[in-house]
Amino acid sequence: MSRTKNVFISHVHEDDAEVGNLKSLLKQKGYKIRDSSIISTKPNEAKSKDYIKSGILAPRIKWAGTMIVLVSPDTHKSIWVDWEAEYAQKTDTRIVGVWTHGAKEADLPKSLDQYADAMVGWNADTIVDAVNGKINNWTGSDGKVHDRRDIPHYSC
Repeated sequence: MSRTKNVFISHVHEDDAEVGNLKSLLKQKGYKIRDSSIISTKPNEAKSKDYIKSGILAPRIKWAGTMIVLVSPDTHKSIWVDWEAEYAQKTDTRIVGVWTHGAKEADLPKSLDQYADAMVGWNADTIVDAVNGKINNWTGSDGKVHDRRDIPHYSC
């Protein structure tokens, strides 16, 4: 990864602190993350779900070109995280899942399970390699690497 990387960090708002922790983790290794995601301290004020998707989220995901999905115990409950991963897959955006501390396999959103290019643990070097496409492994929440997953990719 170049020293600066544009990403969209998909997460549930309860994990806003984890977004900051991820950026700090990568900063310690000399990487700067330019994140286009929405956090609760800078919320969008839109009310229309269609506008939020097409006018706010879609352009930010396209701008980033890479999506990191933080997987925590509540991630699988989010319709927004699912939509963001589905949209990223449709636009051929690289999707990297990152396990937060305490997350388990049951916490995976359905779309991430289907479309992630890589799923990695909370380790700066591994995250950087996954974002850059050097790692395409699926690592479980237990830290064990699973067989390569064939992910269907479709053009718009």
